[in-house]
Amino acid sequence: MNLLSAENISKNYADRWLFRDLSFGLSQGQRVALVGINGSGKTTLLRILAGLEPGDTGSVSVRKDIRVAFLGQQPIFDEALTVEQTIFASQNDTLAAIRDYEHVVNDPAHKSDDLQRVMERMDALNAWDYESQVKQILGRLGILGDLLERPVSKLSGGQRKRVALARVLIEEPEVLILDEPTNHLDLDTIEWLENRLASPNLTLLMVTHDRYFLDKVANEIVELDQGRVHRYQGNYSYFVEKKAEREQIEVAEVEKARNLLRKELDWMRRQPQARGTKQKARIDAFYETQEKAKTKISGPQLELSVKTTRQGGKIIEVEHLHKQFGDKVVLDDFSYVFKKKDRIGLIGPNGAGKSTLLNMLTGRQEPDSGTIDKGQTTVFGYYTQTELEFDPTQRVIDIVKEVAEVVEMANGEVVTASQFLQHFQFPPAQQYTLVSKLSGGEKRRLQLLRVLIKNPNFLILDEPTNDLDIITLNILEDFLLNFGGCLLIVSHDRYFMDALVEHVFVLEPGGQIRHFPGNYTDYREWQKENNAEEYAKEQAKTAKAAAGVAPSAAPVKAVAVASTEAPKRKATFAEKKEYETLEKEIEKLEEVKQQLIEKLNAGTGSHKDLADWAAELKRTDAALDSKGERWLELADFM
Repeated sequence: MNLLSAENISKNYADRWLFRDLSFGLSQGQRVALVGINGSGKTTLLRILAGLEPGDTGSVSVRKDIRVAFLGQQPIFDEALTVEQTIFASQNDTLAAIRDYEHVVNDPAHKSDDLQRVMERMDALNAWDYESQVKQILGRLGILGDLLERPVSKLSGGQRKRVALARVLIEEPEVLILDEPTNHLDLDTIEWLENRLASPNLTLLMVTHDRYFLDKVANEIVELDQGRVHRYQGNYSYFVEKKAEREQIEVAEVEKARNLLRKELDWMRRQPQARGTKQKARIDAFYETQEKAKTKISGPQLELSVKTTRQGGKIIEVEHLHKQFGDKVVLDDFSYVFKKKDRIGLIGPNGAGKSTLLNMLTGRQEPDSGTIDKGQTTVFGYYTQTELEFDPTQRVIDIVKEVAEVVEMANGEVVTASQFLQHFQFPPAQQYTLVSKLSGGEKRRLQLLRVLIKNPNFLILDEPTNDLDIITLNILEDFLLNFGGCLLIVSHDRYFMDALVEHVFVLEPGGQIRHFPGNYTDYREWQKENNAEEYAKEQAKTAKAAAGVAPSAAPVKAVAVASTEAPKRKATFAEKKEYETLEKEIEKLEEVKQQLIEKLNAGTGSHKDLADWAAELKRTDAALDSKGERWLELADFM
């Protein structure tokens, strides 16, 4: 059944139709990714569907009692509220009870009567499981401690996005509409989020350029192209294949329409204003053919391979670099000699110091100690996360011509600034548009283009994929694969990193940098294997120790002992209750299992009885496994 429907909606901006008479539906369980080039109207369509912006025509309807939550690229908050007030601003009674409970528990001077009151209210609303989910969401998004009390007005752009994401996830609406949800998130958080959103019961519409995220979460892709929607039932690879097929068919249809138009145009010029049915039908067909013939066809694209400045033997030599802010060490004794054609990815959690390292390498920030020796021929191209600065009266082509009127390619060919702009999806008509009228993604694309035409031989890209559409990302990847200089990338886009980097710098706690040969996925696989080995060794060691003291101890106790070696958090009230309940449930399931085994061994039942008992035994074993795993998790916090 459709939870959200749009009928014949249209939107016009600056005398340009983004889409006309567009119809769209979202059914329960659909997880749809909306793709298209920057400026095609994706964000506008999401806002109209979420009821935040009116369409020029048409209507949007939401099924009764269905809640829709929207996450925008630039979240808007009541700046007078704190983070905690913003997250729990919903009128949901359960959320209000959790907010009051957390407030009392975190107050060192709370009264026992207050604690009793909030706990009774949590009990009455069955809010303990929900409270556990809320804590998990806030923890994974890094919204803890003092940050909860901070005014929203004091947050950075990345923090605002994470607060907005926490709010929509905690509200648990029936329909989620997300615009670039992975922007400003670190890689670990993105992987957690995609696992959370891949639920079969979730109804979701999102815009994302993260192709791994899209593959994992979406079960349908909708492309917005020239004001029309095209649906693809499948993953990203399927979309790419079918999109190419569709475009080939469209090219053939448009060519056919143009050939027919020449004949029909001659007929129209020769015909008087006839009123007959036959002539009228042919005239109507002429206008339909004319409309089809006007369809834009993507022409062959420029093979982009910009000439790089000649690079000498010395690139950059870094020795014993150290940097800290107050008590926080972000870089400790880092040394590395960059080599020709190095292709390095820099990864680490938000706030670990990735941008600080990039700023030091490019001379924008000084280290506390250590040296950075740059070769005389090294020319940086540095793409930062800061927004493009421009004069409101400047046009798109003016921004590019400020850097270069012409660009020399690797093969010696010279192309104009206008030709270069066309390759980055800025057609001639748009090149004379005011920069202020561009979408956020188009401005980022223009900013990236300015960096690339400076002929650098050492490219440093800090989150270059934010707000770029998938088509532009493919163009950028092709360019960087052919780039002859050094490449240093910070990106949360795992697909982008895997395609381009051959070596990874991993920022670890205490300012240490781990060197790993391989791409991001290689590192993650190594990390999982390494963690599994360490866990197995620790488990075996603890089991032996436990066996020496109490040979009859169950293996689950051994795991619980192992966890005491590391610092651990305390269990919540809800987790303590769950732990006690699980012990009783596991005990009962063990009894049921034993009874079933005895019945099967006796062999006294009919064929049907034996089949039923075997099926029930299988279900009981599965329940024991599931509850046993959860019991082990909770045992770590007891």
